[in-house]
Amino acid sequence: MRIALSTGGGDAPGLNAVIRAAVLSARTRGWDVLGIKRGFSGLLGEDEVIKLTAETVKGIGSLGGTILRTTNRGSPFAYPIQQPDGSWLEIDRSDELVENARNLGIEAIISIGGDGSLKIASQLQTKGMRIICVPKTIDNDVAGTVTTFGFDTAVNTAMEAIDKLHTTAESHDRVMVLEVMGRDAGFIALHAGVAGAANVILIPEIAWDIDVICEKIMDNHEAGQLSSIVVVAEGSKPKGGTQSIIGESLPGQERRVGGIAERLGYEIQRRTGKETRSIVLGHLQRGGSPTGYDRLLATRFGAAAVQAVAEKRWGTMVALQSPNIVYLPIEEVLRETKRVDLNHDVVQAARMTGISFGD
Repeated sequence: MRIALSTGGGDAPGLNAVIRAAVLSARTRGWDVLGIKRGFSGLLGEDEVIKLTAETVKGIGSLGGTILRTTNRGSPFAYPIQQPDGSWLEIDRSDELVENARNLGIEAIISIGGDGSLKIASQLQTKGMRIICVPKTIDNDVAGTVTTFGFDTAVNTAMEAIDKLHTTAESHDRVMVLEVMGRDAGFIALHAGVAGAANVILIPEIAWDIDVICEKIMDNHEAGQLSSIVVVAEGSKPKGGTQSIIGESLPGQERRVGGIAERLGYEIQRRTGKETRSIVLGHLQRGGSPTGYDRLLATRFGAAAVQAVAEKRWGTMVALQSPNIVYLPIEEVLRETKRVDLNHDVVQAARMTGISFGD
């Protein structure tokens, strides 16, 4: 058996731990393992395909990022090609990808990625590729799995930032607005905000009212709490408003949201008179070593993916449904989008402990 691994979409702490576990599990069975560089670009001649061995993955489980590199643009079904005049054209190169994979003797691909990678995997299945998927997103927005690796690390990074902001905010009686990742799902903002004792948490699932936010801040002030922490997911939006968009996206790239913290901070200071500072945590949430939880989960996913290949469970995604790892059809996972359940006990606990969601 010869299998190949691919990492696509945004990077996440734990990717290398998945690669390590998959390679070691496959090599134990006597299989050959290849690594496709930069998503599927390595199979399209835009990068390379490398051999992965026990020596290649030695010591990488604790490292952030991915030794295979990744990309969030370049779907083989809509591959961006720049024309001589500078314009961009998207073409279907999927047949070329399949042919190149067969020429390399690849019998199955383990695709590690989020919703975008899952959709590509589903399409490649229709062309005869044998695919097993591993869910990856720090936003924790892939359906069917309790959590994804990288999420715990991102939450801890955000929580540590909130802890630091508390001390400086209290020293100056300031309002601190921290923007975290979460374009369509507010799991990072919710979990980090609750764990870090924020005063206000704003998520994409709940449209917020600036008057309600300012009222909460002033209520804190009148109660003797002169500083406030507002955690806002990059994709959150006001009632009747839209998400804040940053610049223009590159061809083949999804919209870039963000910048909401600065706008929100300006409005809070204007309305309350309280000195306000905004901070964008950004890609710090994607970087660094994975937590112990994420290393363990990634290792379980990597080993389970190889087991799925051995059992010929083509077209499935490994998932955590505590306490077990299970296999779900990719089509089933793609049928729904995972968002914060507003009736979940984490949301209710936040409300009961005085945290405002701006609604």
